[in-house]
Amino acid sequence: MGVIASATRKTARKAKGDGHLRRAEILEAAERIFVAEGYEGATIRRIADEVGVSSTALYMHFADKACILHEIVEGVLSQLLARNSEIAARPLDPVVRTRMMLDAYMRWGLEHPNAYHLVYCAPSQDSADPRPERTSDLSEKSYDAFCGVVREIAASGRLRTGAGDSAAQALWMSCHGVVALMIARPNFEWADREELMRVTLDGLLNGLVID
Repeated sequence: MGVIASATRKTARKAKGDGHLRRAEILEAAERIFVAEGYEGATIRRIADEVGVSSTALYMHFADKACILHEIVEGVLSQLLARNSEIAARPLDPVVRTRMMLDAYMRWGLEHPNAYHLVYCAPSQDSADPRPERTSDLSEKSYDAFCGVVREIAASGRLRTGAGDSAAQALWMSCHGVVALMIARPNFEWADREELMRVTLDGLLNGLVID
């Protein structure tokens, strides 16, 4: 029985001379496994089996599991930075842009729960890859774009309390709480997601900003 299973697994693997293994294929498989089993539950062998290659072949592309996750994170953080930069540049009232950016942030976090957890909740993973520094830089640039818009509100004298930096941090921390709790407690009887995000933003901005 074990021999049959082993033979079946070997036939499923990609032949050695079939060309270069695409990194995107590994990343897609890894993200599926991270979502299903969590970072700790995923293994290099499990990811390799999902792609249909040997662990040795996978190590030719990524030094370790953390490298794979950090590349996934870099990709999704790039998406967040692009969204924030695009919204920040729109010729709209800064309160409108702030709301749009917070809404986009919460949606992004809920769309990418494992990447979000790695960046904003979990201790850094030891890795042979320098990518964590790059992902940290992307995260900081994304926050700077957001904070710049909140500072516009402060400069116009429309904050009820605090300054631009403290207001931006309080807004970010509040929305982080929504995302982090919904990710960490998926079985809790949360209100409708759309309503919860809307009520959060209404409460934060109506309480902080003078019309």
